[in-house]
Amino acid sequence: MIQAQPKPISIYLESNPNPNSLKFVVNEMLVPEGMSFDFPDPDSALNAPLAQELFMYPFVDRVFYMSNFVTITKKGDVEWIEVQSILRDHIQKFLESGKLILDQKEEESVVAEEETDTIRQIKTILDEYIRPAVEQDGGAITFHSFKDGIVTVRLQGSCSGCPSSTVTLKAGIENLFTRMMPDVVKGVQALG
Repeated sequence: MIQAQPKPISIYLESNPNPNSLKFVVNEMLVPEGMSFDFPDPDSALNAPLAQELFMYPFVDRVFYMSNFVTITKKGDVEWIEVQSILRDHIQKFLESGKLILDQKEEESVVAEEETDTIRQIKTILDEYIRPAVEQDGGAITFHSFKDGIVTVRLQGSCSGCPSSTVTLKAGIENLFTRMMPDVVKGVQALG
């Protein structure tokens, strides 16, 4: 009987604007395209075996999965040079073992808000202009709501708690929306 060889996994690291986050990019897709999973603490990672293991390191503060990468946010009292190899090796061994990074037994039910033309236009701007840049930086941005001229978004991954996320939100994202939809959008805010 021939035993299947473990699939070789290669991982490279990318920095991003959040100095406490590092993006671990893998040579294969980890989650379905367009989906993201944010684990701000160990309790939120009950159905995420890789995130659970990463939270065992006392310096890991947050774990985020999207496409072909894992973004890890560390606590401020440790330097990346001290821990990045440990985390890269852990992720690599986990993936090469064939374990699943998610145990998807339950799907969250989302109550869909009626989608107006304005909301469709907001989502299109997010998808085409903003999301690719945010993903490049190891994070995700999703539409939450629109009310009284204010677009509310959810920031995940490296964007959560990033010192420059407020500047990006106001100077970049809000400017784009107020330029592209001047009579409709008055401002942008992040949830939480």
